[in-house]
Amino acid sequence: MHENYLLILLGMTAVTYIPRVLPLWLLTKRELPNALRIWLQYIPPAILAALLMPSLLVQNELLNLNWNNTALLAAIPTFYVAYRFKNTLLTIFVGMLVVGLLKWLLPLI
Repeated sequence: MHENYLLILLGMTAVTYIPRVLPLWLLTKRELPNALRIWLQYIPPAILAALLMPSLLVQNELLNLNWNNTALLAAIPTFYVAYRFKNTLLTIFVGMLVVGLLKWLLPLI
């Protein structure tokens, strides 16, 4: 029985790391075309947007664009700070501060 677990673990390791290591290994000594390098720069923001948008826009399986959506309201100044200053710690701090302020102020309104 334990042999199966070892094979499963080795298989999961292979399918996780081979797709990551193989392109690095094949492309390390090659110069990528400029158009491809520019295109590759858009992948991280696209992945981040795909991960964030559902949590910002959907609550209780419904689209929530109301003023009580603190996540969406906090995202606006946070995205601005991220774009303007390109500083991760400042962006995290502003995001946490705005979420805290909104959670404190919105029940008062």
